[in-house]
Amino acid sequence: MITADALRARFAGTRVPGDPLDVTMPPGLERWPHRMREQLNVPLRPAGVLVPILEHDEGLTVLLTQRASHLKHHAAQASFPGGRMEEHDADVKETALRETHEEVGIAPEHVDVIGYLRTMPTITGFAVTPVVGLVRPNVDLIIDQTEVEYAFEVPLDFLLTEGNDRLVDREWEGRHFRLKEFHYEGERVWGATAYMLLAFREFVLNK
Repeated sequence: MITADALRARFAGTRVPGDPLDVTMPPGLERWPHRMREQLNVPLRPAGVLVPILEHDEGLTVLLTQRASHLKHHAAQASFPGGRMEEHDADVKETALRETHEEVGIAPEHVDVIGYLRTMPTITGFAVTPVVGLVRPNVDLIIDQTEVEYAFEVPLDFLLTEGNDRLVDREWEGRHFRLKEFHYEGERVWGATAYMLLAFREFVLNK
């Protein structure tokens, strides 16, 4: 079972990106339909999400949200709390913490930011930087239901165990292709969030 201290040590050398638009393409890109891959080449807008790791006596979990179905981007998908960088944000770290506070009520002072993953493009036109943070135990969530239907947790050890992801057949604009997803207790994590979790796993396991 991985510990909070082990995660701190693993992410110790990472830094907030100087250029929030400097992206690394997601793994498995060759399986995507050509037109979907083309959408990653449009001008991108910087965004930040928090990978919130909650500390419980029985182990660490990752907090995810189910986004509201009426939203313009990534509606009804499992997602990390976060969003588009605003002009008043100093960097994507501030973006991720601000959006997390707005969406699920976790205040910035309750988050110990321990590191960053590489910025990843999405087909909705964002360059998303995952900000990894340990959340103070027993924090109360306040869900903004204009953006989030509900929040749920997945054990970190489940996400870090290779083989717990699934390669699933999907259809997009009439084209069939395969993408990796995580399924846990009725929750389905797919799309950009699943690929961020895969990048997180590869980094933590030093793959």
